[in-house]
Amino acid sequence: MSTIHTHSNHLPLERLKIFSLRGVQMRTFHITWLTFFVCFFAWFGIAPLMPLVSEQLHLTKAQKGNIGIAAVSATILARLIVGRLCDIWGPRKTYTALLVICSLPVMLIGLSNSYLSFLIFRLAIGVIGASFVLTQYHTSVMFASNIKGTANAVTGGWGNTGGGATQIIMPLIAAGMVTMGWVSNENSWRVAMIIPGFLLLVMAFIYFRYTKDTPAGNLDELPADPKAKKENTFLVALKDYRTWVLTIAYAACFGVEITVDNYAATFFHDDYKASLIIAGLLASIFGWINVFARALGGIVSDKVGKRFGFGGKLNLLTVLLLLEGLGIICFAKAGALGMAIVLMFFFGLCLKMANGATYSMVPFINPKAIGSVAGIVGAGGNIGAMLIGFLFKAYPYADAFFYLGGSVFAVGVIVFVFKLASKEAAAVELSTDTEAARA
Repeated sequence: MSTIHTHSNHLPLERLKIFSLRGVQMRTFHITWLTFFVCFFAWFGIAPLMPLVSEQLHLTKAQKGNIGIAAVSATILARLIVGRLCDIWGPRKTYTALLVICSLPVMLIGLSNSYLSFLIFRLAIGVIGASFVLTQYHTSVMFASNIKGTANAVTGGWGNTGGGATQIIMPLIAAGMVTMGWVSNENSWRVAMIIPGFLLLVMAFIYFRYTKDTPAGNLDELPADPKAKKENTFLVALKDYRTWVLTIAYAACFGVEITVDNYAATFFHDDYKASLIIAGLLASIFGWINVFARALGGIVSDKVGKRFGFGGKLNLLTVLLLLEGLGIICFAKAGALGMAIVLMFFFGLCLKMANGATYSMVPFINPKAIGSVAGIVGAGGNIGAMLIGFLFKAYPYADAFFYLGGSVFAVGVIVFVFKLASKEAAAVELSTDTEAARA
């Protein structure tokens, strides 16, 4: 009896025990989402402080647009690389290395004294966005197929709330330092950014010390599988067109999310004349929706998948994208601050549920290439954000949101057309054996 119990502890969990820290699976689950929260906090820590940066460095609207694009551009390549490294090195070593490396530009961005130097630091900080791929990979191998979508969505959603928390906390940290007399108001952003950088180093230690690559142990502790090593998982993922459908969909949901994280505070500050702290507070509403919305998308997607299969999951994603697009269009035309907040909540809810629904499908594209598929789809989110950045650079923010809403609606139509045209989509098996899940 004890042998069976020990062996079961080495398998992916079939149930998500939110309030438990027992077992490597749940311990990794909680460390993973908390680490991702800190990564998101650090990634967008400078966003609510941009009015201070802009004033001190005399940034133009075009330059601020370039900075917004830089914030998400480096993440594209980083996610592709990290996805492949997950399949080779495992998530534990890869995540630890990422956290240590990215802590440097986060802490050192305060040394910027010109537009160019600030742009370079902002580009480097964007690499930390690859943390999402690691989070989704690690959750996927720790949980069984019946609960993967829910587990992925919860870790992703709770981690993404870091983008909301930073909108409130970073202005308060900067203001607190000024109140304490430690630094002048105009330089407060420089010193404040040391805090998220230090937190990244703390999480690097915790991640390396307390997580494992798989439920059965770290990759270098497991018996080698020569056949798996010879297979290029990145090419396997690239050749599957379903990977690209999810990539486009993710560009239209997560790509929009990090755009809003980047521009919301400035939009409310400039267009609705909100103060720096109030603008950050309003923008944070969008981030805090992640506490439940992304998880809700994964939960609903898992339930739909049990009844209607992979095709049902695609139908759900289609509906969410269409509603998101309509919501953004209305948000752009809101006119009044109160209505804008309500509409931001609505399209944010649809958007974050779409995030969860997308990654509830990722582990099933190819169980032997989870890292690479997750990396490509994740990179799609940042490609979307980069392209949207050019939109926000070229047009007033209200107009940019209007065009963005139309684009998201069009992507929803594309996903629907793919579903109608593809017999393979309906035939995908929503189950993976334990060995495949570990691969």
